[in-house]
Amino acid sequence: MRKILVTGATGFLGKYLVSQLLDEGCTVLAMGRNEEAGKELEKMGAVFCKCDFTDKNSCSEYFSGLDCVIHAGALSTVWGKWEEFYRINVEGTKNICELCIENNVKRLVYISSPSIYSGKRHRYGIREEEVNEKNELNYYIKSKILAEKIIREFNFRGLYTVVLRPRGLIGIGDTSLIPRVLQANKKSGIPLFNGGENYVDVTCVENVALACVLASKKENINGEVFNITNGEPMRFRIILEKFLSAIDEKPRYLRLPFGLVYRISCSLEKKWRKGSKPGEPPLTRYTVCTLAFSQTLDITRAKEKLGYKPIKTLSEGIVEYGRYWKNSNSKTV
Repeated sequence: MRKILVTGATGFLGKYLVSQLLDEGCTVLAMGRNEEAGKELEKMGAVFCKCDFTDKNSCSEYFSGLDCVIHAGALSTVWGKWEEFYRINVEGTKNICELCIENNVKRLVYISSPSIYSGKRHRYGIREEEVNEKNELNYYIKSKILAEKIIREFNFRGLYTVVLRPRGLIGIGDTSLIPRVLQANKKSGIPLFNGGENYVDVTCVENVALACVLASKKENINGEVFNITNGEPMRFRIILEKFLSAIDEKPRYLRLPFGLVYRISCSLEKKWRKGSKPGEPPLTRYTVCTLAFSQTLDITRAKEKLGYKPIKTLSEGIVEYGRYWKNSNSKTV
């Protein structure tokens, strides 16, 4: 029986990952800080480890006898202070790597992000090596690039590593991507550039959890990096309308010129930085670029070397989420 530790286990992806690992018959140590969510994981059969991986000493006791660590914990947001991104995403990742080396952990799977490909242009069929190491569109991207560099350094030191870059996670429990879009539709309308003809890739969270499980046990993938998506790129406007149709709502769009909106986002970011305003700006450069430009990923490597094949289609995920959204909102009325 394999013994696997998951960081960020109380998060969106973490819960699905813990569930799939338990179904595989693994002993799962679920690391996180949310005690309420931890109790739910314990009911599923996991061992909840309440600690913070940015504090190396508080975590060390859990690393003995592990077959694999799946490091899914991160500060994942479009806005924040660099010091926090660096402490959690960079130094925290270094802590995990050091603990793996010190305790002879057999393998580390690191959950990175394809946001590191983002920029002010359309990109199609992006391969894993096509990364601009100097991309600083936001602090999250910068921290993930640095964290991947740390992973490579420890791989060179002898740690068996696998990096996954899952794109746009969707599913029940998502508190970020789709809820933001649906709420925007209710309030002022969804920003739409160039008619929403840009292509986007998203991934059902169950498929990402599957990719993590495969990465934890597949042979001959030491040092590999894999893009993970549903493999169903779709025009931004079409995917929005599918989600809205699933919750019986009509789309409301704000048709905007990219150049003007991008300049406004730059000004807002400067204002928020200078004035140390709470929360995030109404618009950020990253958000505007994500809405305006195509970004699709090549998942050939994941299919061929990881044996990855999505278990849930985008249509299935949309219908399921629509049902969940309607049930949840009817209970709050």
